Amino acid sequence: MYRIPVVCAVTSFLALSSAQVQQQTETDKLPIQRIVLYKNGVGYFEHLGRVRGSQDVTIPFTSGQLNDVLKTLTVLDLDGGRIASVAYDSSTPIDRQLSDMHLPYGEKTSLSDYLGALRGVRLEVRNGTAVTTGRLLSVERKTRISGGTTLEVDYLSLITDAGELKTTEVSPLFSIRLLDRGMASKLGHFLDIVAAARDADVRRMVVSSQGNGERSLFVSYISEVPVWKATYRIVLKKNSSTLLQGWAIVDNVTGEDWDKVTLSLVAGAPQSFIQNLSQPYYARRPVVPLPESTNPTPQTFEATLLLADARLSGTITDPSGALVANATVKVFANGALAGQTQANSAGEYQFQSLPEGPVLLQVDSPGFQRAVINGIAVSKQRNARQDVTLNLGAANSTVDVTASAPRLQAQTAELVQVQSRGAGSGSMLGSGAGLGGRGRTTALGKIGGASGGGVYSVSSARERLESAAAAQELGDLFEYQLKEPITIRKDRSALVPIVQSNISAEKVSVWNEQSGLRRPERALWLTNSSGLTLDGGSFSVLEEETFAGEGIFEPIRPGEKRLVSYAADLALNVSSKLASDQQRVSRVSIHQGVLTQTSEIRERKTYTFRNEDSSPRVVIVEHAVRTGYELRGDVHPAETTDGWMRFRLSVDPKQTSSLTVDEARPIQTTYQVSNITNAEVAVFIREKSIDAAIEEALRRIVAQKAIIADLDSKKEECDDQIEKIFDDQQRLRENMKALKGSAEEKALLQRYTQQLHGQENLLEALRKQSEQLEGQKNSAQSALDKMIEELSLDVKL
Repeated sequence: MYRIPVVCAVTSFLALSSAQVQQQTETDKLPIQRIVLYKNGVGYFEHLGRVRGSQDVTIPFTSGQLNDVLKTLTVLDLDGGRIASVAYDSSTPIDRQLSDMHLPYGEKTSLSDYLGALRGVRLEVRNGTAVTTGRLLSVERKTRISGGTTLEVDYLSLITDAGELKTTEVSPLFSIRLLDRGMASKLGHFLDIVAAARDADVRRMVVSSQGNGERSLFVSYISEVPVWKATYRIVLKKNSSTLLQGWAIVDNVTGEDWDKVTLSLVAGAPQSFIQNLSQPYYARRPVVPLPESTNPTPQTFEATLLLADARLSGTITDPSGALVANATVKVFANGALAGQTQANSAGEYQFQSLPEGPVLLQVDSPGFQRAVINGIAVSKQRNARQDVTLNLGAANSTVDVTASAPRLQAQTAELVQVQSRGAGSGSMLGSGAGLGGRGRTTALGKIGGASGGGVYSVSSARERLESAAAAQELGDLFEYQLKEPITIRKDRSALVPIVQSNISAEKVSVWNEQSGLRRPERALWLTNSSGLTLDGGSFSVLEEETFAGEGIFEPIRPGEKRLVSYAADLALNVSSKLASDQQRVSRVSIHQGVLTQTSEIRERKTYTFRNEDSSPRVVIVEHAVRTGYELRGDVHPAETTDGWMRFRLSVDPKQTSSLTVDEARPIQTTYQVSNITNAEVAVFIREKSIDAAIEEALRRIVAQKAIIADLDSKKEECDDQIEKIFDDQQRLRENMKALKGSAEEKALLQRYTQQLHGQENLLEALRKQSEQLEGQKNSAQSALDKMIEELSLDVKL
């Protein structure tokens, strides 16, 4: 095998003209053997054929295809030969070719534009019987009024051979003959280029191989193709599983037949782009297209973000009771994987947000037999627990166990798909009767005349229909490969069956108040239990072999649950009412000296449904998820998306049912416990924003603060007395300094001395009292600080 890497920029790519390609003496076409179509608008093509000796092979492409081919082309001689060259038609872009002629080119180029480009050319101008010869000087548009009508008329100005300037009107009788032969030839070439631009845009690539004898030549590349489209049929049958049929629409616009090719359809979009490699490149500014947008009318509901809050946990041990760490634990619901985790070092596992209902638990660990436990009932009302004991043995052997409250049974280690009990609460659309009649069977006639054959129904024929494609995972992509080669002629399309599987589906009615619709939508809650990735596309619903509606869904992975609508439910009448409560404190906590009151603004939304049908309805109410709001009460959503909570409500025939969603928005207010006063405590009690325990604790703190305040007041009084005595002593000392020593003054001095002595005794007593009060105050403050520090309460009101 010999491979030549093909790169668009290497010199081995020889650009040939169309004439050179047609002169190849030994050319042949290489048939297409395999095609893979993707969702991003490209296809992968493989050609395989036989060549002999030094033979050239031609593959036709359009210019648009050739760009992708040059990026991805691979050419191989599989039997020892070599690839001599790969060549393709090349051409200068039409705007480049015409730019050198200095002639106007565009969709709306007028006669005046062409005449203006002929300035300086010798012309012979005929206007009626008048003939003027000379060189074109100018083309001028003038306004003329004739018969009350304003007209715009073009005038030509020429310089004759005699040097005379003449002007003539461009009228219906006007004609021009080019007298310069070179200009006439140039204009003819211009028209040839413009005409060639409308020819079929076919570019031929020639692969030249060299070798001996007959050999196999392989060529592969990607090319732009129409996006293949998926469309589905969902067949609802009374009291039985739901049948899903998928079809792919494939278009062949490549310019050649697809004759018995192997075709694969990939649900995925690998990154791809366009580079204009097939034409000579000139530097220019990039062209940035305007963004495209689509707005499909059918509604596509958001994907599930959180399932119902059912939980399952347990411990894994061996027969001796020792813990088994790091075991792989899987949960299956409706035959599809619903969750997977690993046990921790203590052998414990836990699942959250599981779908409600019976599930199957599977546990694997090296050195132990697989454990499969069926019929584990999980719900949002309680946390289910299932401990598992693993038996020693080979990992490929299985021990089946049934849970104590069985709702699922499995006889083998294989996972069994659980089918839905029905297609919904009501057996049919609207009135509860089938659109085509209850129990309707469509007879197609008898085969073999009166003596043999039987009556065949549409439903039985639909069940026998087999998918024409085999599906498999391709990393992040998913492939549908047709089981048999297919032939699609050029410029033709084909509808190919790719999916035929029973799935789980529940028929429900969906109400979203913000959708702007007056009635709920009839919808299917699908669980993709087919094991296949379903590519996004349109679907139609058949109920009792009659059309019931259609819609669009996005790609659905195996085991994923999606809600898709297909019709309006005219049997349900809906009303809603919103009520709100005033702010009230619902929770009080004290921690580290801070009292926090959590109040709530509560809103209550009530949805009321009246079912006028004779069959029950299951209504899915989509309630908006609002930032900052929390659910209250016992009503919980069946699942939650990024923007919606979905609540389930059953409405009996000819009855009215209501769903009330309670929500609260918490608001927190904080207080420093050390600053709380009796007046504030009284306000808290009046507003019922604290309970008796918090009241008692706050009262103790306020009483301790009162003790501290009383001691502080007494100390302040004592300090005031000390300050007054000190001021009086200063007065006495100043008076004593003024005495001169007379007998009267000596008596006064003795009196002052005795008074100072008495004040000193009183000061000493007051200082001791102040120190005692300071110590008592510090002790009381320490007791208050400790009381506040140790106070920790959290009470729901």
